[in-house]
Amino acid sequence: MKNLVSHQLVRYLEERGVKHIFGLCGHTNIAVLTALESSSIKFINTRHEQIAAHMADGYARAKKETAVVLSHLGPGLTNAATGVANAALDSIPMVVIAGDIPSHYYGKHPHQEINLHADGAQFEVYRPFVKRAWRVESPHLLPEIMEKAFQLAESGNPGPVLVSVPMDIFSKEVDPAYFEKQKHHTKKLHKPSIDDETARKIIQTLTEAERPVFYVGGGVILADAAKELEELVNHLSIPVAHSLMGKGVVPDDNPFVLGMTGFWGRKFINQKVKEADYILALGTRFAEADNSSWEEEFTFTAPETKLIQIDIDPTEIGRNYPVELGIVADLKQALTVLNRVAKELLPNGIQNEKAKAEIADFHSQFKENNKTYIEDNSFPMQPQRILEEVRQVLPRDAFITTDVGWNKNGVGQQFPIYEPGSILTPGGLATMGFGPAAALGAKLAYPDRVAVSLVGDGGFGQNPAVLATAAEENIPVVWVIMNNYAYGTIAGLQKAHYGTTLGTLFERDGQPYSPEFSSIAKGFGVEGIKITSAAEFKPALEKAIQANKPVVIDVAMLNNPVPTDGHWNIMDIYSPDKKVHHAATN
Repeated sequence: MKNLVSHQLVRYLEERGVKHIFGLCGHTNIAVLTALESSSIKFINTRHEQIAAHMADGYARAKKETAVVLSHLGPGLTNAATGVANAALDSIPMVVIAGDIPSHYYGKHPHQEINLHADGAQFEVYRPFVKRAWRVESPHLLPEIMEKAFQLAESGNPGPVLVSVPMDIFSKEVDPAYFEKQKHHTKKLHKPSIDDETARKIIQTLTEAERPVFYVGGGVILADAAKELEELVNHLSIPVAHSLMGKGVVPDDNPFVLGMTGFWGRKFINQKVKEADYILALGTRFAEADNSSWEEEFTFTAPETKLIQIDIDPTEIGRNYPVELGIVADLKQALTVLNRVAKELLPNGIQNEKAKAEIADFHSQFKENNKTYIEDNSFPMQPQRILEEVRQVLPRDAFITTDVGWNKNGVGQQFPIYEPGSILTPGGLATMGFGPAAALGAKLAYPDRVAVSLVGDGGFGQNPAVLATAAEENIPVVWVIMNNYAYGTIAGLQKAHYGTTLGTLFERDGQPYSPEFSSIAKGFGVEGIKITSAAEFKPALEKAIQANKPVVIDVAMLNNPVPTDGHWNIMDIYSPDKKVHHAATN
């Protein structure tokens, strides 16, 4: 038994330091599950493969290491696909190990095989979004493929990979020497940095510029370079704007943080990056929503604004805007060099009290403008009040996961994040159902930190079976369901542009409808709280966090749109030349 592929695979994962595997059983992977029974690795059993993938995603983001998913073939693999694609678009390292049809049944269309166009080709389903998909053709090849899989998932622009293993291979024997050989391979690649000459050019350019700005994205977190970035920001006193994925990369209470750009960005922030003469862009791909559909009227005006861009992935440099200086480098190493050179050239740093005062005034004014909503005692609650009270209750380093809607767009715009990497949000794919499961993964990664999932009723309804895993594993996450009885953001769009809300509001017999989420939680063995007044919410959240157990809080919320001064080209597609955004549906 000791030489079975399944047992040697588990030992390999143990030796790589894997502590958790997320997944769901099937007849193709129970050999691996059996091997895990006596392993130090904890198998996290889920009720849906999408939950497993999102949990692994949240775990990888929080832990800053590659997560592992174990899947069945066919429907198991397709169920997991959405979660894996979400990780792919946000550059999250993940190794998906999937059982496959028996290798000796090629061409016979065995049970659950996806084979309308080719035999033994389920791995092809993942090709559009994983960095690579392998199908293991022989037992002796698995060790080398696993080593390559982890290396590829973690190197360059990180992301998921798939290793599809015919189920009979898991149950075969293989010479341990094949796995032993992989121990001699490095587990961490050295990444490129920048030279002093390039660093001096960047620092001199920024300090000689009249209106320089840092523009940062989630790549800074992936590179674990937040500390180095804030050090450079403070030394040079240069304002920082960020993408949605760059939220919290520099803490929001740093005096030089402008905020999020793009459609949900404020006019002041968009104007600052639009008017910049030089921008140093770090770890961002300049995505559409962050850049007002790349239309010069609203956010960025490159090449009038000169761009210096540093990224580990050369395909991201100049993807959407021309750059004056493009540099392929690891951001942590590059920023380390930039800090050293900046201190050599400018030992005392630069003071920019004018910029600091201007930014402080903007944030103060924005807070004042929100005051009416924050202090509103109406019920259903104002979304601004919900976010304000969540922030007041949470410790600085709490994990906050968002989903899609007010809980993502509003959080990006007006919810302060104080600990880099503590906000987990589905950026590229914007997947409903991400947040509730990702919070479980983050809490498993750091059991001593608070984890709260801010999620809409539409998003939570995607996969409430997360509660089964929370109950079974006793993972103390708090879910705050911002319940507007709708797919609220889409309802607001449809109402504003087409005058209807068909298919976007939840109704029963013409009246607003919502499942009793608190009762559903209790059915899973999780505490459920239904808020009935605005005054109840904050004390209920405080109590839920102190309880240190899984809790669902269902709070009714007005479906008012997230305020925005930005632009998204879909508005022009819906209503050409009308400058229409969203409408409230209450």
